[in-house]
Amino acid sequence: MAYWLVKSEPFKYSWDQFEKDKTATWDGVRNYAARNNLQAMKKGDKVLFYHSNEGVEVVGIAKVSREFYQDPTTEEPAWVVVDIKPVKKLKKPVTLVQIKAEPLLANMALVRLGRLSVQPVTDIEWQMVMDMAGEK
Repeated sequence: MAYWLVKSEPFKYSWDQFEKDKTATWDGVRNYAARNNLQAMKKGDKVLFYHSNEGVEVVGIAKVSREFYQDPTTEEPAWVVVDIKPVKKLKKPVTLVQIKAEPLLANMALVRLGRLSVQPVTDIEWQMVMDMAGEK
């Protein structure tokens, strides 16, 4: 199993809305690096749900429920989507400030590639974020 992080601006699509919807098609990605990450996601992979611009924090855990397929919002075959489902809201959101303050997370894509909307997360990064969130 691999780990990932997806970003959403809460005024466009929040964790609360995601939980109400019970599933989401992660569409509209128009960056090749982010697209490559979508293509690498496998069913069952875990995903950090990150609120960007407002809140700037990891707020929940999701999982990949369907591997990549053609993005229905465009006819261009270069762009793909995955489906994700919410697993749980974090006990304590983990802010970008907290992540940047942790020296062991200095190489995390969220810190190094701040604008990338779909990012890989290493096993160690995942565990550190879970520890910071008070999750086991």
